[in-house]
Amino acid sequence: MKQILLITDGCSNVGSSPILAAAHALEEGITVNVVGVVDYGTIGELGCQEIDEIAKAGGGISRIVGTPHLAKTMQMMTRKTVVQTIEMAVNKELKQILGKGTLTELPPHQRAEVVKVMDNLSETTPLQVALLIDASASMKPKLPAVEEGIRDLMLSLQAREGMSQISVFHFPGKHGGEDAVNDIPWTNDVHALRSMFNRLQMRGATPTGPAILKVMDYYRYGTLNEHELISYDQGTKEGMLGDYAAGS
Repeated sequence: MKQILLITDGCSNVGSSPILAAAHALEEGITVNVVGVVDYGTIGELGCQEIDEIAKAGGGISRIVGTPHLAKTMQMMTRKTVVQTIEMAVNKELKQILGKGTLTELPPHQRAEVVKVMDNLSETTPLQVALLIDASASMKPKLPAVEEGIRDLMLSLQAREGMSQISVFHFPGKHGGEDAVNDIPWTNDVHALRSMFNRLQMRGATPTGPAILKVMDYYRYGTLNEHELISYDQGTKEGMLGDYAAGS
């Protein structure tokens, strides 16, 4: 399961549409969630609208939060998206197996069995979260809260039974042609996340769309532990509810 978690405080102003980029990500099986950070400044109406539209196009969720609540929000959004993705897949299979469109249409005893399957999948499904951090000048006062949020998210993901990895990007890069820079490759080591933003040179440009496309390229060509993900993909081809269906 693949996610991009975009953390920003305003409108994109350079390059291709972030809304179209998020839609392309969803087509490739990557959910895009967006957190708008509002402390030390405000997100205008257009910024809020863009944040909401990026998340909708990417099949994810959006929230506008102050820095004190950033860490908990990042954890909540990541886990909620996992649950939603599992539920969508399960509902699709219920339609194919039993002719039922949603979980709520099942009798109570069958519903309870499927819920157990979903809970297990939520904890065991391999998960990769690419964090995409807006490094425009107005974000500088918020970076300590972003770093704390990333560490807390990694600790939260380490509690899952399944493989969980985080990669961290910031945008724009130091040089003009760098739409996004990979600060930390895929890792499940919380110690790799220390002081990652100390030397960042904050810039005014906000190329959100190109940055999302850059992260998509990283998903295509920079994935670690591919044998685990391939094993998971092969398993899902037989359906998440294979054992349940066999016993029904």
